[in-house]
Amino acid sequence: MPPAMRNLMRYAGALAIVAAASVLADVFSRITGTSRLTSIFLSSVLLAAFYLGTGPGYLAAGAALVAHLYLVDPPYKFSLGSIDEMNALLLFLAASVLTNLLAGRVRGERRKSRARAEMNAALLEAARELSATADEGFIRQRLAERLGRLAGGPAVVRDAAATEAEIAEGWRFRALAAGEDSFGVAGWRSPRGRALEREAQAALELLTDTGAAAIARARLDAAKAEAETRARTEDLRNALLSSVSHDLRTPLATILGSATALKRFSDTFDAETRRDLATTIEEEASRLDAFVSNLLQMTRLQSGASPLNRIAFGAPEAVRTTVERRTRGRPGVCTVSVEPGLPEALGDPALFEQALGNVVDNALRYATCGGPIEVDVGRRGEALVVAVRDRGPGVAEDDLERIFERFFRAAGSERISGTGLGLAISRGLMEGMDGAVAARAREGGGLSVELVLPAAVAA
Repeated sequence: MPPAMRNLMRYAGALAIVAAASVLADVFSRITGTSRLTSIFLSSVLLAAFYLGTGPGYLAAGAALVAHLYLVDPPYKFSLGSIDEMNALLLFLAASVLTNLLAGRVRGERRKSRARAEMNAALLEAARELSATADEGFIRQRLAERLGRLAGGPAVVRDAAATEAEIAEGWRFRALAAGEDSFGVAGWRSPRGRALEREAQAALELLTDTGAAAIARARLDAAKAEAETRARTEDLRNALLSSVSHDLRTPLATILGSATALKRFSDTFDAETRRDLATTIEEEASRLDAFVSNLLQMTRLQSGASPLNRIAFGAPEAVRTTVERRTRGRPGVCTVSVEPGLPEALGDPALFEQALGNVVDNALRYATCGGPIEVDVGRRGEALVVAVRDRGPGVAEDDLERIFERFFRAAGSERISGTGLGLAISRGLMEGMDGAVAARAREGGGLSVELVLPAAVAA
């Protein structure tokens, strides 16, 4: 509704209140025969001033005076009467004006109190919203929206300073600053022709300072996250360099020594010695190849570029091939048992063999004196499970999940060669195929690592 129509309705309401009071006074006078009707008309003035404002209250006072003249002795005639009646009318008029002033002031204070409460609620809500995020762009956007809502006009939050033209158009600006850091300015403009009250202006400035504090916190969080990322990257790089320097040198030194011995003293070695040296070169080269493959696979997993070819394949065949390749030259160190009637698994057979190979290698390193390694292939619900069990030193309960983190080495593994990458890569590969890998302690000592893949029939 337009403001002019709204004001007209207020004044019409004041006249309606006086008309209702006049009807009530006439009925009361007829029933009781009294002409003391001043309190009824004063009540109508009070109601009009309190609910409709000062202007309508003055109109109600004038209309009530006319109605009072018409209904009081002599009734239904406009007459000033005696001096006493004139004094009573003047007293009524003064009481009406005073009542109107008091009611208008009460109404104004009530309006201000309500506006103050709404403003405080808006500030509290804004503070909660701005402090709940670390996105600086979102903070700036929401700050501008809330400033505009509070000012009742347009608002901006930007890096550039205010221009003379904007100041001339009635824009108010406040610096977005926290301590010695500056983040730009916030500006707002009230509707033309209406000046903001002092409390509203103070609330806008407080909201601006709250937004500046939120931006400062967001930048601190971003800087902290960046610093933590750099620190983690540096730790990973140092760990990788240390691991690479050790795990590349060892097989390379062995290969170089064996190859040099074959080249220089081949004629003096018997056939058995030459075979041993050739086997050593082959085993260390395989070890070196597996290590480099793990490094490359870790890079692919981090970049999201690991190729994935999901097909149905026979898990028992893949398990036997992987175990045979990883235990070549060490017969009896690992046993394989397969549950009959298993369906095919769904995944990438090459990546599955690499994941399983890492787990088997890990078991071989830690279970050299703990009896044979058991590899069981079975079914659990709609999934295939390959469990690799050893009787090695085992892992503490608190570290069962951490052994799948990159470069993590459990307590007591310092003397055992390894990079701490194998199990982490196995988990990444299995999860990439919608599978899973988990570890648990075995009764009687040792570790059991389970690789789970969905069955092709279930998919």
